[in-house]
Amino acid sequence: MAGLILVIGLWLAAMVAGIGLSRRARLWRAGRPAPIDWRRGLAALPRRYLVDVHRLVARKPAAARMHALVAGGFVAGSALLALGIVPGLRVPAYWALVALAFVVMIAGAWAVRARRRPVAPASLSAGRFTLLPLLLLAYAGGTLGVAVDGALGSGLPGALALAPALFGLFGLAAQAERGPLRHALAGALHLAAHPRPARFAGGRDTALRPLDLEAPKLGTASAGDFAWNRLLSFDACVQCGACEDACPAFAAGQPLNPKRLVQDLAAAMDPAGDLAAYAGSPHPGAPAIDGRCGPAVPVIGHVLAPETLWSCTTCRACVEACPMMIEHVDAIVDLRRFEVLEAGRVPDKAVQPLSDLRLADEPGGRPLAARLDFAAGLDLPLAGPREVDVLLWLGEGAFDLRHGRVLRALVTLMRRAGIDFAILGEAERDCGDLARRLGDEATFQRLARENIAALNAVRFRRLVTADPHALHVIRNEYPAFGGHFTVQHHSSLLDELVAGGRLPLAPVAGQATYHDPCYLGRYNGEFAAPRRLLAALGLRLVEMERHGPGSRCCGGGGGAPLADTPGTRRIPDMRMADAAATGTPMVAVACPGCANMLEGVAAPRPAVRDLAELALAALAAEPLKGAA
Repeated sequence: MAGLILVIGLWLAAMVAGIGLSRRARLWRAGRPAPIDWRRGLAALPRRYLVDVHRLVARKPAAARMHALVAGGFVAGSALLALGIVPGLRVPAYWALVALAFVVMIAGAWAVRARRRPVAPASLSAGRFTLLPLLLLAYAGGTLGVAVDGALGSGLPGALALAPALFGLFGLAAQAERGPLRHALAGALHLAAHPRPARFAGGRDTALRPLDLEAPKLGTASAGDFAWNRLLSFDACVQCGACEDACPAFAAGQPLNPKRLVQDLAAAMDPAGDLAAYAGSPHPGAPAIDGRCGPAVPVIGHVLAPETLWSCTTCRACVEACPMMIEHVDAIVDLRRFEVLEAGRVPDKAVQPLSDLRLADEPGGRPLAARLDFAAGLDLPLAGPREVDVLLWLGEGAFDLRHGRVLRALVTLMRRAGIDFAILGEAERDCGDLARRLGDEATFQRLARENIAALNAVRFRRLVTADPHALHVIRNEYPAFGGHFTVQHHSSLLDELVAGGRLPLAPVAGQATYHDPCYLGRYNGEFAAPRRLLAALGLRLVEMERHGPGSRCCGGGGGAPLADTPGTRRIPDMRMADAAATGTPMVAVACPGCANMLEGVAAPRPAVRDLAELALAALAAEPLKGAA
């Protein structure tokens, strides 16, 4: 009898959870329409959950084991228990299978409890999450007792085990609307209706989506302006804190916590939303706001402070770390677009660069011809009707004397390797990365179209740049405007030339650490070529604790230096501390922005050298200062 009561209780609890989820679904429907391939998404759901999500969770082995045990036991055990409604199925062998599944769940539930003992990590949320281990253990332990009673027929008083099982079961179901179980239900739908399905099965999709500049409203002002599956994604958050641990702005004490951001946006869609219900780490030092929620309520000023919005470096460390593959950066840029294009609100230091981009096609307001000042005496050929192998995109860094040295080294190396190359000259405008990340989509689209026209007017096989931001924009975001080009980073080109014997080296002795640029690594997946190049140069690589996909941002992306949001520390100082902790005298870089940010750190610190400078020194067998 206890077994039948528990089976019926499970079906009733499923109804309670379904009612809670349907209430959330009404909130999602307040968002804009979004095209979803439901057939493909639902068919791919098992792989997305068991492979793609688990691949991210597995970066923390203990968390992966916990997740596999508690989720696997819960799903398998509950599914088996639900089948108990079939007459005649509740035989001893059936109950033995149910018991086995819930033994697995108990092991996972105990791991959930142990994770918070004796003191829960700061990145884990409290509130309803503190009750979760108790509910999981009550449901699993009580159901195990009922199942053992059914399997053995031993006369064990199953009714005693029934009470904790029902307590845990209905306690979990009651949290489907606002508690932890919301993550499990909304998360599955989110994986099926993900706004970037190309990210699954090992894919990479990092380009911002174009904004329709003819739309009646530009950007996102309120929760209802997000696409409905974006609202769904906010409810998929389990508040594990992985994004919080990865965020450079949060670590620097700036007023941004990506976990809190997602929870704020989840509350924003609900007229009854309560920002105070969140029980995790806050946005550090964020100004007070009134906390008014609702699908039509402006987010900035009511749900999020402006300082929170402008603290983001768009490094995607939060996105890369999120086990549910939530797109924090997309949400931030959508909000920035409204602030800039509709409300005309930008950080004070960003006003002049954006104005110069609109009027002079360059954020410093300098003549485009001045981009070539670094190349005095190099006699760089201009692209034209004759096809060349490489079109060298100089980028915004060409105006900077520091990066000018890198470009001169790269030109020397290409000439030594016999590369047939040319440049655009004055026809090269700013690629538009800064404008787009700051939310000025109109200026970006104009620059993109004009650059595409300039590129289409000349003939080349591939475009090479030493700027990962230009690489990303031209490779991944220009195609939406008709610009389809083969784009290569200079680290990949140099790796290719060295491997092909076109750049014979006299390797130097020494050791170095390597800083992965966000827009080369996380955005474009290029981690191997720079490391192969350093090995070919004879340098012993000592990795920083945060490297590869988990590398810490230098703080220079997304227009963050122009926002200049105060914190308790500077992001580049933290990154240089990471480098210094390796004990190496040199940090190798592959981005002009990273070089500037890291060289802005006060001495004593490791020397900063671009890969092109290192390759040129090895080619000429020159001693490397700071490489001992």
